[in-house]
Amino acid sequence: MDMKQIILLLLVGLLGTLGARAQGEYPSANPTMTYLDEEGMEVEDAQYDGSAPLAATFKANPENVGDYTPLYEWRFTKVGEEKPFLIRYEEETSYTFEQSGSFSIELLISFVQGTDTIAFEMDTPFMVTLAESKLEVPNAFTPNGDGINDVFRVKEGYKSIIRFHAQVFSRWGKKLYEWNDPAGGWDGRSGGSDVPDGAYYLNIEARGADGRNYHIKKTINLLRGYTEDRGGGTNP
Repeated sequence: MDMKQIILLLLVGLLGTLGARAQGEYPSANPTMTYLDEEGMEVEDAQYDGSAPLAATFKANPENVGDYTPLYEWRFTKVGEEKPFLIRYEEETSYTFEQSGSFSIELLISFVQGTDTIAFEMDTPFMVTLAESKLEVPNAFTPNGDGINDVFRVKEGYKSIIRFHAQVFSRWGKKLYEWNDPAGGWDGRSGGSDVPDGAYYLNIEARGADGRNYHIKKTINLLRGYTEDRGGGTNP
């Protein structure tokens, strides 16, 4: 085989490789971000704007890898800061965001085969924005079975509460109930029985994603003998 034939074969091979790559066969990726919504359903989206904490899963989903070896680098950066606060090297990684603010998550991949390297970068990073914390507590509830205000719980609209512990005590200091989720609450029962109408003492210790600590100590009123209309009024 003379030199012209060798060059011709090399050119044919090179053109075949270029043709295959021109048809979209370069190594690439289709990264995704998933998280659970308030109803516990899995959501796939490129951004999240809501309350903390947020547990998210990030997948690289590499494509057309062939004989290349992919090297992954996930960069988690808080908006406004130059350097990532976290770097992960897995194909799939999970992280729980517990701090308020905005965060970008980008994936870099180096597909390596011998001395050949193909770089992949996301066009637009994933974005996570978490609100500042908010926690408010009502003064009374009416556990009479009418379906309105039957459970004592924090007011709707609480945001970015990452630690929570609530306790209810009788006027004599006996603990009647406790719960560790701001979505939970007390139904006015203790030991399987209804407690009497009257004043009870609430103690809440909580922490927000923005670093705010909540120390709530107050008296709450249990009014089983009252009913509430749909407009929010209370009737004897």
